[in-house]
Amino acid sequence: MNIRTIGEYLRGHPFFAGFDHDSLDELAGCALNQHIKAGDYLFHEGDVAEHFYVVTRGRIVVEAFIPASGPHVLDSVAEGEVLGWSGLIPPHRWLFDARAVAAASVVALDATCLRRKCDADPRLGYDFIQRVAQVMSHRLQATRVRLLDLYGPPGRGTPASMTSATGSGEAARPGREPAGSA
Repeated sequence: MNIRTIGEYLRGHPFFAGFDHDSLDELAGCALNQHIKAGDYLFHEGDVAEHFYVVTRGRIVVEAFIPASGPHVLDSVAEGEVLGWSGLIPPHRWLFDARAVAAASVVALDATCLRRKCDADPRLGYDFIQRVAQVMSHRLQATRVRLLDLYGPPGRGTPASMTSATGSGEAARPGREPAGSA
């Protein structure tokens, strides 16, 4: 078995590719390994977001709890992916729940420590937030695709709230009128 330090793990991880050795050592100083049993929650909606996570083993699902029907899976994060930008952006509270669907391990970077390191080294902070923004963008695009799959093409099960008032079937967007409605 090959045992690596957290710094060595981060150096080989795609999210951290391109960070210099000293920056990765600084980030590793904010980190610890954490193990989650299947079915256990990593965090809950509304709680203080204390960590940024790198999933090293297993799978974590991000869920929204709907009072009338219970938890609904919004996303799934697997080995090698990152999770937890809420700890980096005020108000530093979780917007959803995260639960391990199988035994999982993560590198948990303390969000307060991470924010301090990013504040102390603006280049590191900029690079880190740029990477987080890329992850957010990819996840939002994936969510958009899932919503399109869920609601289907206009006219086939698309809720009225998602179509324009003109009845054209073209989705209404705030601040934009559908084509042909001047």
